[in-house]
Amino acid sequence: MPNIDVLIVEDETRLAEIHAEFIRKNNRFRAVNVASNLSDARKMIQVLKPNLLLLDNYLPDGKGIELLEDIVSCDYPTRVIFITAASDMETCSKAIRYGAFDYIIKPVSYERLQMTLDRYIRFFDSQQAKDHVNQHHVDELFNLQSKDFRSEKHTKGIEELTLQRIKDVFIANADEHTTESVARTIGISKTTARRYLEFCVENRFLRAEISYGRIGRPERVYKKQDASD
Repeated sequence: MPNIDVLIVEDETRLAEIHAEFIRKNNRFRAVNVASNLSDARKMIQVLKPNLLLLDNYLPDGKGIELLEDIVSCDYPTRVIFITAASDMETCSKAIRYGAFDYIIKPVSYERLQMTLDRYIRFFDSQQAKDHVNQHHVDELFNLQSKDFRSEKHTKGIEELTLQRIKDVFIANADEHTTESVARTIGISKTTARRYLEFCVENRFLRAEISYGRIGRPERVYKKQDASD
């Protein structure tokens, strides 16, 4: 799977560092640089051509919403996640109108950001999967962009780091996996692995199928969802 290059546009140095550290926890993302103002951000976008921006709105030389307008007018294939203290309806409405992938109000909930990044990975991979789309594929892309976070609940006993490690098994290797193979790879019990795998099925990151194997014993096999499922 290709890396997803992320440019962070944030003038608070420590917050930008925290964003970058958070991004690096997921091996699909690569924090390519940090811009502290609009001028630097514009130059970096032209040179680095990032897939994704984490964008503040209040910057020393202007507003982030202006940069989003530039991205749209120049037809750059860069998506934007706003992370900002701007809570006014005008900015939020413009961000939606110009196609921002998400809009997160400071102080940052990193659990909320993680959900958005997980969703962006599925969106990015779905775009890479095919040159042409059918209605199912179109619906999936729009649903990923307009996810209702009220429905994305972490059930009791689901820990974020372990969940990401489970997901990374399927992201790194598209083959099917069983409860036993995941448990062995991650180093957790089969009971724990099964709970996380079923959680991933419920949230449509994985699909489950029944395999009867060589001796006819039924076994649940897990595969990563893709656009054709």
